Amino acid sequence: MIETLHISNYALIDNIDIAFKPGFNVITGETGAGKSIIMGALSMLLGGRADSKAVRRSDSKSVIEAMFSVAAYPSIKTFCRENDIEWDDTDMCILRREILPTGRSRAFINDTPVNIATLQAVAAQLVDIHSQHQNLQLASPPYQLQVIDSLVGDRALTERYAKLYVDYRQALHRYKALKREMISSKNDEEYMRYQLSLLDELKLEPGEQDDLEKERELMANLTEVKASLTAINDDFSNGSTSILSLLKNIETNTAEIVQLVDDAPQLLERIEALRIEARDLAETFSEIDRDINADPGRLEEVEQRLNDIYDLQRKHHVDTVEALIEIREQLRRQLDNVDNADERIQRLEENAKRAKRAALECARKLSDARSAAAVRFAEELKNRAVPLGMKNLRCQVSITQGELTPTGIDSIEFLFAFNKNQPLMPVGGTASGGEISRLMLSLKSIVADKMQMPSIIFDEVDTGVSGDVAARMGRMMSHIAENIQVIAITHLPQVAALASSQYKVYKEDTDEATATRIVALTPDDRVEQIAAMLSGDHVDDAARANARSLLGFNTNSSN
Repeated sequence: MIETLHISNYALIDNIDIAFKPGFNVITGETGAGKSIIMGALSMLLGGRADSKAVRRSDSKSVIEAMFSVAAYPSIKTFCRENDIEWDDTDMCILRREILPTGRSRAFINDTPVNIATLQAVAAQLVDIHSQHQNLQLASPPYQLQVIDSLVGDRALTERYAKLYVDYRQALHRYKALKREMISSKNDEEYMRYQLSLLDELKLEPGEQDDLEKERELMANLTEVKASLTAINDDFSNGSTSILSLLKNIETNTAEIVQLVDDAPQLLERIEALRIEARDLAETFSEIDRDINADPGRLEEVEQRLNDIYDLQRKHHVDTVEALIEIREQLRRQLDNVDNADERIQRLEENAKRAKRAALECARKLSDARSAAAVRFAEELKNRAVPLGMKNLRCQVSITQGELTPTGIDSIEFLFAFNKNQPLMPVGGTASGGEISRLMLSLKSIVADKMQMPSIIFDEVDTGVSGDVAARMGRMMSHIAENIQVIAITHLPQVAALASSQYKVYKEDTDEATATRIVALTPDDRVEQIAAMLSGDHVDDAARANARSLLGFNTNSSN
């Protein structure tokens, strides 16, 4: 439930704090006192559009904050923790909205900054605001379906259908996607086979392009390479001044002093190692020289091979052999899929049909449950609405079945007749504003215990009624308040007298401006306020007696 509401620097409000109580709370006050301003601030707190024009003083921000007790609603705590919103052990959820003079707004849940979508998601679990504008929902098929589903009471069934429907749509998507792919592939099959044949013909190997390009470079500079190798081999082996000859002489001279110099044995070993390494290098260079042949035919082969590779690279817009190999394997996979397409398509089609049958079976069970709930709802709605001045009311819930949708196979429409011999018609084309308000209140009283949220707010839902009907509407709101907290803004004394707590909104002139105030009324204050609502400006003893009489019907009239 809403425990406290704080509003500062918003429109005519400089600073107010309201402490609401469990049960049935009413807010009363003269027209223009600021009740709609409080509702506007609360709507913005719950995720409505922020307006910089609402900032009272341009030198500071507007702040709207509400504290909700949610001990009985663990799903709210779970949602917040799953979305990294701070949560302590007090079972309190605090929403705050700030509007800067620039028009920029910020939202917080338990002091954690959040975006508007997250704020709205949490707010939707905390409070339901029922206003004249929301009456339009009564004619909305999605809202009508939501009402019936809330009365079905089998959450597991609706969740199971939702999963089966997703499974079916995914299976259908896979089937259609493969079918589209195969149609496209079959159209391109001949060309793909031609491309694959060209790639297969080359028998490409990873890394061969680099090897071929190096070999071509070598052959293009063969004369210079051969001359360098000849010079190297001469330096190693030919003549008395070759490396190997010099190392042999050094070894001979070192051997002569091996007995005379302490380090000579080790030096001799190192010279021997040098000779071995030099001989090995000489042999390696000789092998390289022998392996490099001045074969014009080989250069032509390399050039042709590279040209074939380059041609395919240009066709496929790649620049490596490895990329061509990947294209080759991809073509092979695509053609394999084409060859096995019929079998794969048939398998996916069977999967989609099986998923559809499962979803359809569940949808029919859900439809049966909705049909039963719809009959109960229509009868109960009539029983509750007729005493509210609609004695000729008839209502029916029309359910027609169609294709599978995310919500099932049902299209739901509420049909009403308000006069004798009037055909049943959709509510939008047959009801007045007052009739819709009373229908919505009756509807809310039916689904209140299914709403799974702490609070509901009725914003002048009783507009246009009076007398006994007003008292009945008040008792209906009082009945709803047995399950959840109700806050009602009303002009009707019959409704206000039935509340367990009453608040008065009024204007007060300060030295600087006019400000909206709100105060919780004591039992004596309530007598005066309801008397004023009954008689207008002139409150006399008769009006007070009438007010006490009205309050006498309310056994919980003390704050």
